[in-house]
Amino acid sequence: MNKIINTDKAPKAIGPYSQAVLAGNTLYISGQVPIDPATGAVVEGGIKEQTEQVMKNIEAILTEAGYTFADVVKSTCLLSTMDNFAAMNEVYGKYYSVNPPARAAYAVQKLPLGVMVEIETIAVK
Repeated sequence: MNKIINTDKAPKAIGPYSQAVLAGNTLYISGQVPIDPATGAVVEGGIKEQTEQVMKNIEAILTEAGYTFADVVKSTCLLSTMDNFAAMNEVYGKYYSVNPPARAAYAVQKLPLGVMVEIETIAVK
């Protein structure tokens, strides 16, 4: 049976989806955008600040489910422009300095709330 994972330390879903779903020993985290859960607003600044907030949101959900970044096996990064790839990668890499997960990164036409980055994550224990 699947278990829905929710934490108030990450932004509430802004649509008909869950923050994360635990299916067996696999945790599927919905795409996280750079919303500060304390304010409900998109963080100010550029791609680095937005990526940092996304990673904090992912960390909060991982922690709520009893997982860590070491359990992450796959990430998908969506960017508003590939011009932000290197800066996003710099911040992202701090969280995966050892044995980084498999990953895909795409530029998309538009992201929710006009943000610069969204990252979805899969973790396995």
